[in-house]
Amino acid sequence: MSDTGNPRIAAGMRAQLARRRERVAAGDAPLGWKVGFGAPTAMQTLGITAPLVGYLMRSGLVEPGAQVSFAGWVKPVVEPEIALHIGTDLPAGADRATAQAAIAAIGPAFELADVDQPPQDPQAVLTGNIYQRHVMLGPRDASRAGARLDGLVGHIVRNGTEVAQASDLEANTGNLVDLARHVADVLAAFGERLRAGEIIICGSVVPPLFTEPNDESVAFELRPLGRIDVRITR
Repeated sequence: MSDTGNPRIAAGMRAQLARRRERVAAGDAPLGWKVGFGAPTAMQTLGITAPLVGYLMRSGLVEPGAQVSFAGWVKPVVEPEIALHIGTDLPAGADRATAQAAIAAIGPAFELADVDQPPQDPQAVLTGNIYQRHVMLGPRDASRAGARLDGLVGHIVRNGTEVAQASDLEANTGNLVDLARHVADVLAAFGERLRAGEIIICGSVVPPLFTEPNDESVAFELRPLGRIDVRITR
């Protein structure tokens, strides 16, 4: 489950991680990692066989309920996702049991991205950190360590009206434990490591919500775990 031998993937990852190191050296703090383009149709579009991996920084973290301006964004998108909270370092080549044990909690998350260029070239997408702009994290539930999803249902509400529901939270992303293993493998291939205290956001649980001019808010309620809301301004 890795395209790290693909020269375009490798070039994109090297450029992306070089930029991350520059940001850390300038004083920004790492938050974790993101998985993108994991749905089968998205992988087909980019000609890849495994999801792409990007990074998250604390400077991009916004609080639940925050008002976020999309002014100047080209094509804003809001993605309701599951966040994995990593409790112990996860090395490359870990088996499923080890990966499950490394996931200390899960919770709802939003990724706010700006698709400012067509997703045609995986190298360009990776170099641009997979369109990442902001991330919002909801309450974390340690009782669901190991990425236990049983009984959880995602409800997506747009401008006060429910527009989507996800009862199978891995249908659009793939298995979450396998995604954690994939992130660990990809990072190790480029000299990084999945560390305790980091998070992984695992991709949109429903098709991404490209925002409309009249959008004022989007909410993701992961019942019965919790809810997050983002308020949109232009």
